[in-house]
Amino acid sequence: MGTAAPRPVMLIPLLVAGATFMELLDGTVIVTALPAMARSFHVAPVDLNLGMTAYILTLAVMIPVSGWIAERHGARNVFGVAILIFTLASILCAFTDGIWSFTAARVLQGFGGALMVPVGRLIVLRRVEKQDLVRATAYITWPALMAPVLGPALGGFITSYASWRWIFYLNVPIGIFGLLCTWALIDNARTGVRDALDWLGFMLIGAACVCLVYGLSLIGQTRGDWRIALLLLLGSGALAWAALAHSRRHPTPLLDLGALRIRTYGVGVRGGSILRTAISAIPFLLPLLFQLGFGMKASTSGLLLLTLFVGNLGIKPATTPLLRRFGFRNILLVNGLILAASFAAMSGFTANTPVVPMVVVMVISGAARSMQFTALGTIAFADVPNSGMTGANTFFSLVTQLSNGIGVAVAVLALRGATLLTGAHAAALTVADFHIAFLAIAALSLLGLLDSLGLAPDAGAVVSRHRRYSV
Repeated sequence: MGTAAPRPVMLIPLLVAGATFMELLDGTVIVTALPAMARSFHVAPVDLNLGMTAYILTLAVMIPVSGWIAERHGARNVFGVAILIFTLASILCAFTDGIWSFTAARVLQGFGGALMVPVGRLIVLRRVEKQDLVRATAYITWPALMAPVLGPALGGFITSYASWRWIFYLNVPIGIFGLLCTWALIDNARTGVRDALDWLGFMLIGAACVCLVYGLSLIGQTRGDWRIALLLLLGSGALAWAALAHSRRHPTPLLDLGALRIRTYGVGVRGGSILRTAISAIPFLLPLLFQLGFGMKASTSGLLLLTLFVGNLGIKPATTPLLRRFGFRNILLVNGLILAASFAAMSGFTANTPVVPMVVVMVISGAARSMQFTALGTIAFADVPNSGMTGANTFFSLVTQLSNGIGVAVAVLALRGATLLTGAHAAALTVADFHIAFLAIAALSLLGLLDSLGLAPDAGAVVSRHRRYSV
């Protein structure tokens, strides 16, 4: 007990992290390539939003069924096939010459990604011992932190010096390597479940996710119809309520919400979702502030944004020792306050602010967001038994995906709310509008900390090996 996991086992989180990074990067890297892609397809850049929305919708619809497919066909088989589908779809994306063929290829990519990420996490949760879960979670959470920061800069570099098609070609060697590692490192353990698929639950959950994602995408559009967006969001809520009522009656529901009764899992899902939403809004707001508010070049803005990545990477070696020394509750609360304070500090950025103070704030913010992601992703599964791991992981993956997507919509809402307060026009944002938006995001992150107040001091000690409570 307490010894390090065998090397091959700890290679699995690295494999899953690589696959997750490939999937998440693909969703952000094309943002700066949209104008070049639009010229190739002879359409307006805004029209390519169809391909991005189709990708996110496919993820949202298919993630709930990923756990059932993994149990039925074996996690290794499903993970490997998902990598293969994602890689082949990437090749198709690179070869497309029109918006509709590109959208179809993105749907196929979304199908592969919807299976790849949650099933990969499930493999890690089953193979890694509880005492090594912090380190494993640190590996598989860094893609969610790095991709939004590195994606736009990498996409701009590739588009400028090669072709936007290479954005998708780069997935091919990564996919082939990941496929070989999957068969070498992972066994095909399965539970042998033979329960029929909960089709009604699948349709209710899928429809709720579609309404939510599409409604939020309308909010994010300058000319989006708010009445339709509101109807879609209300419809999403009604469908989600129906899905919840159905899951309580069904003997084998598609989404098993029983894990929410576990306090540590509930904190990782409820408060964690609010915090992930706030954190996901920052990589959207900062580049806009730098470019629209301060008049910086895109390259300069991208370099400044990379300082978040410096903080993300710098804190990684200290993650496990800090959790072992202070425990989950203290880390979540204190680190969460530091995170909120960094967001509030960004509201003080002006065109005359020296670069060094801005860099210091963003490095601290990057370190805090990395620590919070790791702590939330670990404590969520600290007390979940192996028998309930599939259902808990599927629901966690769905909520995480939606939270990341909601972050941009929340940022847009914060900016639009700010324009109402300042009297500015939505199409001509001012620095003051961004200041208000950052304060709103800071307040939202504080709201996400309330759930952690109810944690016991020794919560998750079996995972963190918090010294005060270790035997």
